[in-house]
Formats: sequence, structure tokens, C-alpha cells
Amino acid sequence: MPSGVLLLHPVRLRLVQAFLGDRTLTVAELHAELPDVPQATLYRQVGVLADAGVLVVVGERKVRGAAERSYRLDLAAASVGPEDAAAMTADEHRRAFAVFVAGLLADFDRYVARAAADGARPDPAADRVGYRQAAVWVTDEEFDELAADLREVLSVRTGNRPGGGRRRRLVTTVHLPAG
Repeated sequence: MPSGVLLLHPVRLRLVQAFLGDRTLTVAELHAELPDVPQATLYRQVGVLADAGVLVVVGERKVRGAAERSYRLDLAAASVGPEDAAAMTADEHRRAFAVFVAGLLADFDRYVARAAADGARPDPAADRVGYRQAAVWVTDEEFDELAADLREVLSVRTGNRPGGGRRRRLVTTVHLPAG
């Protein structure tokens, strides 16, 4: 199944997002991060992603007689390549984008809910939360250069390891022709 279609499922998309940042996680750790998803659903969807090669088993240990596996994301397998995107129908693209946006909204809602659970109001400035949109007038070649520049800037940071006061952050980009 092409990864674009595979990730049309909202739980599978959230699972992939949980692994971003070169993380290794068990299903129990995923359940701690996604407590609203039933554990049986997590096991089932992790299995689907593992069978598709999107998640790779990188460790296994015995816990109370059962095998507990650690998984890591194969980013290349999770990416929607040009061939996959070209094979998707207009409706599949709409659904994929809707799932993507719904996941983004859910991430933002969890951010706001964490502050409310602590009896506080969200503080986007202090938390370095931002959302904005800009329009640029560029040729296709200039846009390709812009996209390459963005990839370069992000690639410097995606190699960072946890620790030293670092917080895991999601950086999301969407490129659309306007008008």
C-alpha cells in the first residue's frame, strides 16, 4: 500500500508523528503519549505500519513473559514520494490532506489542553508556538531554491539529540499555489 494511502488513517498518522525526531518507542511508551487511543488499536496500527516497513523493530526484550518490541520510524518508507502522490486520486489527496490537517489541529488542541489542565492559559510566546502564512511571488525555479533552503535549515536541527534543555517540537510546512 502506498504510504500516502497508508497514512490516511488518523491513528497511523499520529503514530508516525510520535516517532518524528529519530525516536525509538515501545507500544507502552506510545500509549503514554497517546492515552486517548485504546491499547488494542495501538498494537493493531503499529502492526500495520511495521508490516508496511514504515516502522522497524530495533529491539526486543521480555516483559512478564511477553516480547516488548522497540520501534523506529523508517522516514523514507513513511514519505509520500512523487510516484505515490501521482498515483493518488483527487479524493485520496483530499482525504490525506484532511487527515494531515486534523492531526495538526489535534496537536494544537493537546497543547492548549495541557495548559488548561494546569489551570493556566496557553502562552504561545513563552512556548515558542507560532502559526502564520506568507505569500511569495516566485518562479518554479525560485520556489525549488526556497524549498531546498528550508530543507537545509531544518536538516541542521533534525540531527539534534534529546537533552541539554531541548524540547521536541513539530515544524510543519504546507506549500500551495495561491489563486
